Amino acid sequence: MRIRPLGDRVLIEPLREEKRRGGIILPDTVEKERPEKGKIIAVGPGKIDNNGKKIPMSVKKGDKILFTKYGPNEIKIDDKEYLIAREEDILAIIE
Repeated sequence: MRIRPLGDRVLIEPLREEKRRGGIILPDTVEKERPEKGKIIAVGPGKIDNNGKKIPMSVKKGDKILFTKYGPNEIKIDDKEYLIAREEDILAIIE
């Protein structure tokens, strides 16, 4: 299934990391904290301003990003979890 975000939205694959506390690895299922890192899977065409001019996106497919913890919406496609967020919910690109 292909998904194409609309406007200034992006489709994000969350990057979940195992956390270590005192030498014990805690898998993601133990701690259900929402991730704040992800990889962009698809990007919308961009936002349209009040004058009808399209503002291009500043992120692209494949970028690894930091985003606001509770900004994106969770969706499930083919038993895999993704997030859809507006460009304004993206805080930084990880280089």
